[in-house]
Amino acid sequence: MSPQNHFPSLDALDVDGTVRQTAEDAGALDRRSLLRRGALVGGGAVITSGMFGAMLSPAQAAIVNGKHSAANDVAVLKYALTLEYLEAAFYSQALLNITFKNEQNRFFARVVAAHEKEHVSTLRTVLGRKKISSPTFNFGDAVKDEAKFMATAQVLEDTGVAAYAGQGGNLSERKVIIAALSIHSVEARHAAWARWLNGGFAPGSADKSPAPVSFDVAVNESDTLAAVGATGFIVPSSTSASPK
Repeated sequence: MSPQNHFPSLDALDVDGTVRQTAEDAGALDRRSLLRRGALVGGGAVITSGMFGAMLSPAQAAIVNGKHSAANDVAVLKYALTLEYLEAAFYSQALLNITFKNEQNRFFARVVAAHEKEHVSTLRTVLGRKKISSPTFNFGDAVKDEAKFMATAQVLEDTGVAAYAGQGGNLSERKVIIAALSIHSVEARHAAWARWLNGGFAPGSADKSPAPVSFDVAVNESDTLAAVGATGFIVPSSTSASPK
């Protein structure tokens, strides 16, 4: 299977009961195709790519590809922190709302929630005074229904792995590279774990496998933020403080 077919589609990130483990060519996920699809509705919030850009400033479109500088490192870290805020909130809310029937799923959620909280803390520490606050999130049924939670977790983890990989060539400072790589490898473990729990443990599981392809696609900032924005997970009036 081609690495490009491993990138999660926008449809797979829909929280209105249709979360699916699908894939599409990374090249199809650009701003023009996103605008043609229109806004997606999720968790009671309607988010367009334009609204999302305003909400996440200065993270949105802040990274200069191929430029190595302290300023670009800060932009990458702010972008990573935004994604980690989302993941940390997703897992913590799921643990509060879901009575897990599958103990392995509950254990996964508890362990990953702790990891994501630490990722947030680490990135905030590295950024220091330049850290950004967390948006407000509304994940809808994705943090209330166990099956939808597990399906969404797989997509979010796959997206996180691709997002970190997409910034490797833009980093310059050693401490930033170390922080990013140490988180990237753990996100990959999360993705593999979610895939295993979602049925990738048996021969013939194909794209559900914990390691379905030989090479993963590295996805750039704008495409990642556009995909996340299209989910409707981020509430438009997001100016709240970061998680405790």
